[in-house]
Amino acid sequence: MFAAEGLPAADLCAEVGIDLPALQQQPQTRVDVDRVSRLWEAAATRYGQPGLGLARDLASRYGNVDLVGYALASGPNLLVGFEHLQRQMALISDATTFEMKRDPRGQGYWLALSHIGATRPIPRQRIEFAVLTLFTLCCWLTRRDLVPLAMDLTTPAPHDDARYRTAFGVLPRFGQPANRFLLSEADLRAPIPTHNPGLWALHERLVETELDQLGQTLASTRVRTEIARVLHLGEPRREDIAARLHLTDRTLQRRLQAESVSYQQLLDDTRRELACQHLSDERRSLAEIADLLGFADQSNLFRACKRWFGMPPGQYRTQLLTEPEAAPTS
Repeated sequence: MFAAEGLPAADLCAEVGIDLPALQQQPQTRVDVDRVSRLWEAAATRYGQPGLGLARDLASRYGNVDLVGYALASGPNLLVGFEHLQRQMALISDATTFEMKRDPRGQGYWLALSHIGATRPIPRQRIEFAVLTLFTLCCWLTRRDLVPLAMDLTTPAPHDDARYRTAFGVLPRFGQPANRFLLSEADLRAPIPTHNPGLWALHERLVETELDQLGQTLASTRVRTEIARVLHLGEPRREDIAARLHLTDRTLQRRLQAESVSYQQLLDDTRRELACQHLSDERRSLAEIADLLGFADQSNLFRACKRWFGMPPGQYRTQLLTEPEAAPTS
C-alpha cells in the first residue's frame, strides 16, 4: 500500500528494523505491533501524508484477510460471518481484536476493532486504515454501497474532514472511546451473492484447522487477546476465557503449561501493556483507566503501577508524555 502511494517501502521497513526480504520468503512471519506502528509513523510524518491510506481503493486492494476472507465470501450473510470472525481474527492478526455487539437501542450492530500488545500509541493512520479495511470488506462481500448509521474513532478531529466523509460515506465522531461503526441489521442480514454452502463448510473447516494449529502453539496469545477484549467488563476468570476459546478449562491449563506460562501472568502482562497505552492518552482519567483494566477501584491501579513501573500512575503518565521517543532498532 505504501509503494502504491509512491513511498519507498523497502527503505521505511529497513529504517524501523523490519526485514522485508525475510517476510517475502516467509509470509506467515508476524511483526510486533510496536514496530509496525513505527513503520506507519515514519511513512506518515516523513513524507507529509497525515491521511495515508484513507482511501477506499487502497483499503479494498491491500487490506488482505486471506483465508478468513474466503470463508466470509462463501457464508450466508455478514451477521453469521462476523459472529465467526470474532474468534477467527487471530488468524489475521495477533495484535488486532474484532467484536460485534448489538446496539442497545436496537438500530443494528456495532463492529469494533482494537489493538493489543502495544507499548506505544497506535498511529491514527494505522487505526483509520484498519477500520476502513473492515468497512470496505463489508461493501465487497455484499456487493452493496453500504453507509454506516454511525461511526466512532478514537483519533482526534482532523483539520480537514472531507476525506473521511468520502472514505466512509459518513463523518465519524472523533475522540470517542472505541473504533467502531454501526450497520443496520438489514445490511448485516442481506444475502452475500457469492454464498455457497459447500464452499462455506470447506473454508470453515480449513479455518478451524488453522485456528487449532495456532492454538497449539500460541495459546498464550489467544488468551491475551480474549482478556483484552473483555477486561473492561471486570477481571475475567480463566474458565470464562477458556469458554470463549471453545476449550475446556483443563485443556487451556494444559496448553498454557506447555508454554511455561500461567493465566495470572498473562492477565497481569495484558493489563500492564494496556496500562501503557491508556496512560499515554491524556484524555483518559485514572478512574476510567482503572475501569478499562478491570480493576475494582483506582487504588488497585495505583498498587499495580507501583509494581509494574516503580511509580504511581500519574507520575508514570508524565514520564510517558515527556520522555523523548526511543530510537528504532535495526
